[in-house]
Amino acid sequence: MTKEQINIINSIISETLPISQKSIDEFTDLITIKTFSKGTHFIQKNKTNNLEYFLLSGICRSYVPNYNGDLISISFFQEKSVITPHVIRTTDQKSSLDFETLTDCEIATVNATDLLDLMIKNIEIRTFANTVLQRELILKVNKEISMASFNGKNRILELRRVYPNLENFIPHEMIASYLGLTTISLSRLRKEISLS
Repeated sequence: MTKEQINIINSIISETLPISQKSIDEFTDLITIKTFSKGTHFIQKNKTNNLEYFLLSGICRSYVPNYNGDLISISFFQEKSVITPHVIRTTDQKSSLDFETLTDCEIATVNATDLLDLMIKNIEIRTFANTVLQRELILKVNKEISMASFNGKNRILELRRVYPNLENFIPHEMIASYLGLTTISLSRLRKEISLS
């Protein structure tokens, strides 16, 4: 790992929950760095995947096909973030979601079993992992609330708060599917917001 990659990993950890350098070192000993080009499906629905992922650079998303075969964006991930934990995205040892890179990405991976073993031995790592799970749950609940109670315009504003500048980097049909809007409605509402 390069010094820059280690610094990014340290930043991801400390922004989630500050822990000792000893625990960070134990954690980084488990990491493998992978690079993926834009459009790579690095986690596939109904396939076994036993890794945890930390996005160092780039943008990716999770999605599912709906009953018509349209791809519905579930979450977006921007650089310096934790990708949905293994325990949340997996059922019966198989992924419940697809994940793809929307730009070239550099991702740190950790074997989920090795991380679980470390969590058993190291209370700081366990607390860090539980904080990641708690944040993921909060994101999911907040999205459910916005989908159920916000109009289209407020959903866009919430997307901008949660994912700053995302609209400038990815196809708008992916954003529209995330927001439960058509691309035409998204375009119209974005114009309304820019004029207000």
